[in-house]
Amino acid sequence: MNTSHPDHLQADYTADVVVIGAGPVGLAIANYLGQAGVQVLQIEKLDQLIDYPRAIGIDDESLRTVQAIGLVEQVLPHTTPWHAMRFLTPKGRCFADIQPMTDEFGWSRRNAFIQPQVDAVLYQGLARFAKVRTLFSRDVVEFQQDEQGVSLRMNGPEGRQQSVRARYLVACDGGNSLIRRSLDISFEGKTAPNQWIVIDIANDPLGTPNVYLCCDPVRPYVSAALPHGVRRFEFMVMPGETEAQLSQPENLRKLLAKVLPDPDRVELIRKRVYTHNARLAGRFRDKRVLLAGDAAHIMPVWQGQGYNSGMRDASNLGWKLALVAKGLAGEALLDTYEQERRDHAKAMIDLSVLAGHVLAPPKRWQGTLRDGVSWALNYLPAVKRYFLEMRFKPMPQYAKGALVAEPNNKATPVGRMFIQPKVVTEAGETRLLDDVIGSNFAFIAWGSDPLWGLSAEQVQAWRALGACFIQVLPQVQLQAGREVPDGVIRVGDCSGRLKEWFGRFPVSIALLRPDRFVGAVAIPQTIGQASDALLQALAATPQATQQAPLAAKVA
Repeated sequence: MNTSHPDHLQADYTADVVVIGAGPVGLAIANYLGQAGVQVLQIEKLDQLIDYPRAIGIDDESLRTVQAIGLVEQVLPHTTPWHAMRFLTPKGRCFADIQPMTDEFGWSRRNAFIQPQVDAVLYQGLARFAKVRTLFSRDVVEFQQDEQGVSLRMNGPEGRQQSVRARYLVACDGGNSLIRRSLDISFEGKTAPNQWIVIDIANDPLGTPNVYLCCDPVRPYVSAALPHGVRRFEFMVMPGETEAQLSQPENLRKLLAKVLPDPDRVELIRKRVYTHNARLAGRFRDKRVLLAGDAAHIMPVWQGQGYNSGMRDASNLGWKLALVAKGLAGEALLDTYEQERRDHAKAMIDLSVLAGHVLAPPKRWQGTLRDGVSWALNYLPAVKRYFLEMRFKPMPQYAKGALVAEPNNKATPVGRMFIQPKVVTEAGETRLLDDVIGSNFAFIAWGSDPLWGLSAEQVQAWRALGACFIQVLPQVQLQAGREVPDGVIRVGDCSGRLKEWFGRFPVSIALLRPDRFVGAVAIPQTIGQASDALLQALAATPQATQQAPLAAKVA
């Protein structure tokens, strides 16, 4: 690390970026930075990764993030795709059967998973990178930042105090974040009045797939099938009950008797009591310190969006911090992280709170109203389909940030995630689009040469940022053998989805960011202007054209 600060000469460890916390968000960010060649030091307070189950739902966006860091094939065996969510009335009638059958981003929209096993994959993935190091049993006690970087002190094994000097700090240290509290950043929101006891059981005694949320006014509960034969039950802790009371064998038996014919014949993995919070940090960046995951936002579990919102943070922040750390973009790019992520995190918090109220309404009359509305939806198929296909889920859409905004065009694809269909390469392989792009910027052109309309200087600038240039054709046209400039990748649209996407908008070229969001759109005659505008929005530095690419294309 290059710095003239005197702490650098005395620090036990130095890095470009220090990541506090080895949960899924910290691990994902460390993987992305490592993949980009950034020097990373990850610090974890515990002596190993957390081994007890927490989140149980991973969505298509998060799987796409795992795909971007090259680990999705190792993660998929620990997931159950197409995981439906069913809301039940107290009498067992299913009034909402949410079937996530869309795969526009390349993966099933809802998937069950075992978090410790996936976290282990993310941690093992760090071994690929010589510039990434993880330290366990390190408790950060204080830190300071200045114009050149961040200095922190931590207690290591056997009480030894150690120091770290880095250019940037990413705080992924949980809802009780020391870093956030030390910066006096607000964490406004509410704590739910009721706790929930979570019981995980091996050799699933029910065996039925999917997840059920029973809206029982006496004691709401959740029954979820997980991979590898694990069943999770969650029961609301009622007023006056304590964790110690519910943990007694006779009381656990009473809870399980609600859902199992033989509550004595189970293989208990573990039980824990959780409190549901809905809180959002007042800001996600303070100079050289950035908050991500639970340190920036926490939410109830009912839509499975706590984990997934954190992974969206990692996807959004990772590539931006890599560009800045490598000198390819100015620090203004880091401001776009909060611009793009905070509003959507708030929307997911609101959705999760609403789902909790559907499961356990604060008032008895609200439950009666819910049941009545669910009957009425049977006579409104279009409205019912809106809910059952999860169209209510707020998808990230950025109106400002690292993009070329089109403020008067509500239908613009700019600021939205691009689709990921399968394509056919010239070698005849069928691959997901992201596997062709790699962890890079991409110019995706329908039918035309993506370089036409760009100057040599513009092409050089984008290649320095690691961009690839892709020409998409109907699959049958690949056999025509058209010549394209060196470095242009030709792929065939074998499903028609790319043709359909471009057919919805008056554009034929999409400029994709590394997180697969559309940064700008154009036609061949306007691609030069769009290119310059996006480079400006990225705060790309003049020396970018002389640097090595951000990341190599995935083979």
